[in-house]
Amino acid sequence: MNAYVFPGQGAQFPGMGKDLYEKYPLAQQLFENANDILGFSITDAMFEGSADDLKETKVTQPAIFLHSVVLSKVLGDSFKPDMVAGHSLGEFSALVANGTLSFEDGLKLVAQRAQAMQKACELQPGTMAAVLGLEDAVVEHLCQEVPGVVVAANYNCPGQLVISGEVEAVNQACEKLKGAGARRALVLPVGGAFHSPLMQPAREELAAAIEATAFSTPSCPIYQNVTAMAVTDTEQIRKNLIAQLTAPVRWTQSVRQMVADGASNFIEVGPGKVLQGLVKKIDAAAEARSAEVLG
Repeated sequence: MNAYVFPGQGAQFPGMGKDLYEKYPLAQQLFENANDILGFSITDAMFEGSADDLKETKVTQPAIFLHSVVLSKVLGDSFKPDMVAGHSLGEFSALVANGTLSFEDGLKLVAQRAQAMQKACELQPGTMAAVLGLEDAVVEHLCQEVPGVVVAANYNCPGQLVISGEVEAVNQACEKLKGAGARRALVLPVGGAFHSPLMQPAREELAAAIEATAFSTPSCPIYQNVTAMAVTDTEQIRKNLIAQLTAPVRWTQSVRQMVADGASNFIEVGPGKVLQGLVKKIDAAAEARSAEVLG
């Protein structure tokens, strides 16, 4: 079975999507439509902008979403997912790919999500750190011992977990984790504490937008970050999408569940190759590659 997976923040690169725009009329139409919806030229930022330009949250999230969704559209008839999943932001791309959200609604929600997250970051500064070489349960336990807010945020693959929370709490947790034998506990250059309780204001703001958006019956199950289980019920998808901002991304668990449910072929749709690497670390027997447009 084919599992199509969609990357999240951090996969962006200068010039992303330009080849699709120049080669496919459908891509050009979708990109121009996106410029109109967003009210600024995202194509300028994507095609001509620097790495710093692309780091702006209001640009990064729509840019990655657009690259992924446009690529899935130009794949045409060869795009036949049996299941989909997305890493954090990538969940929105996956929901457009399986028909739950329209392109326009997906893009509007991603833009609102980016702005809501930016506001939450300004309201309460936070950070994230990558922890390598420890069991998940050890990381969880040590985070609980630290005063303040610090939680497991991204279960990326065995031995690679990202923690998130208040700056001081994350720094203290890093010291504890190194003391417990972590190979690395490295604070990341991010603007806030994503997938932690500090995102509650963003969650409330995005919840209203998600509730007001039409959701259609998906063409195949989505394995959502919050539960790591196959979901096809639109109301459940909606609830999980709202919960996602303050809950951890259970990527390791999602990939394992997809494999258990019959996935043998993972195809990454969008910029970069991060998810393919994670899939191989989670299940060495799984095939993983980038989506390619034939012809």
